[in-house]
Amino acid sequence: MAGILSNLRSTVIAGSVLAIILFLLYITVWGGALDGNFWRFLFRWLHVLSGVMWIGLLWYFNFVQIPTMPNIPDEQKPAIGKHIAPNALFWFRWGAMGTIVTGLILAMLNNYFMSVLSLGATTGFAVPGHIALGIGMWFGIIMWFNVWFIIWPNQQKALNIDNKYPDLAADAKAAAGRTAMLFSRTNTLLSIPMLFAMVSAQSLFRIS
Repeated sequence: MAGILSNLRSTVIAGSVLAIILFLLYITVWGGALDGNFWRFLFRWLHVLSGVMWIGLLWYFNFVQIPTMPNIPDEQKPAIGKHIAPNALFWFRWGAMGTIVTGLILAMLNNYFMSVLSLGATTGFAVPGHIALGIGMWFGIIMWFNVWFIIWPNQQKALNIDNKYPDLAADAKAAAGRTAMLFSRTNTLLSIPMLFAMVSAQSLFRIS
């Protein structure tokens, strides 16, 4: 067991194998079918997995890394900027992409894509759960846009990721870093009502 847990890849593979075992139990012992309900479940599960990666790293940046950086000695900060942050940003932005893509597919599979996207307008605002889910979806889309088109480009400048900006002036790097931080904080702010809207749509209004 220690050999598995000592290697991240082995750990993830082991977790995936356990999930596959549960799937096999579903289609054999529990008599499950690969019908519409299964595909809706599958994309909801992938949506949650991606969201945990995305929001987990968003909160790591805002609750741990950013507040801690001023207390780290200057000679140790390059280790964060050159090694930890770029790797975290990779999983952060692709977690965001996975969350959005699986969420949109799930909405289509549930046949409420247009109702949710229009905040209930296409169904005469008759389904409160669609309005709640739509609010959460639009917050998520805004957050995804911030990640890919504001936070990531500015972090590339601030940290000179992949040596794309070797000659960028120090003040320009600082400005880019501040912009990335402010939009990361914006996403942290939006994540709280976004999660409320998403969970309420499933729990309070029971749309599916």
